[in-house]
Amino acid sequence: MAKRQYIIYSDESDRKGRLFSNFFGGALLLARDREAISDVLDAKKSELNLFSELKWQKVTEAYLEKYVEFVDTYFDFVETGRIKIRVMFTQNIYRPIGLTKEQEDSEYFRLYYQFIKHAFGIKYCNPNNLDKIYFSLLPDQIPDTAEKVNKFKDFASKIPHTKDMAAYNVFIPRDQIVDVDSKNHVILQGLDIILGSMSAKLNEKFKEKPYGQRRRGKRTIAKERLYRHINGRVRQIYKNFNIGVSTGQPNGPIDRWDHPYRHWLFKPKSFATDPKRAAPPNPT
Repeated sequence: MAKRQYIIYSDESDRKGRLFSNFFGGALLLARDREAISDVLDAKKSELNLFSELKWQKVTEAYLEKYVEFVDTYFDFVETGRIKIRVMFTQNIYRPIGLTKEQEDSEYFRLYYQFIKHAFGIKYCNPNNLDKIYFSLLPDQIPDTAEKVNKFKDFASKIPHTKDMAAYNVFIPRDQIVDVDSKNHVILQGLDIILGSMSAKLNEKFKEKPYGQRRRGKRTIAKERLYRHINGRVRQIYKNFNIGVSTGQPNGPIDRWDHPYRHWLFKPKSFATDPKRAAPPNPT
């Protein structure tokens, strides 16, 4: 029985946004590809004289074109499927109901668990059950207590043992769940840029103006331009891509694994709607 090893880098953004919240992003790749992909991305950074960590929050007018070039190199890997990107988020109009106090307090980690288990469709990675598939989870440093983070890692390592996945020869070893510093992982830096751009668009941050000003700031305009470029690269993969809804599955749930790029609008099983918190229809 053959063995395959994958890596999932993950990050989070905007736990509480104006219209959308709880953004989670992931980048999946074969473990054997990590060094080669990282070398290419690091070389591109050096070529562009970008020697510090790349982050969405660092995008400015002066650095816009350099970030565009880096994003193009990154999306070349996404378009060929060597890096698979997933973005999950919730919409504020859907308010979960019937939760216990413990469930409310642990909402963030419960959503993170759902993201890891379902966003990449790892259940469908071994359709003929011929291989043993191992996943290493490398989340960016999680801003919470060590106790809660360790509890999350314990639960995440047990995902392959849940009733709906136990027969698929998928494994997430507990010692392979390690939070990392994005400064040292260029693939995670690219994910941060993508995740930040989607959160900014869905929460209408590009419309914001400095207090007392009639026009938007140069940084806001630069970020919107970068978002539009990222959106354009996604649309080279999916022509009519809509960032604010779950990506379709024309071939069934196997698409969760096969697709190079997907979004997932997570909706709780039981919820009430609040129209006052509704987002504009069909964001592009």
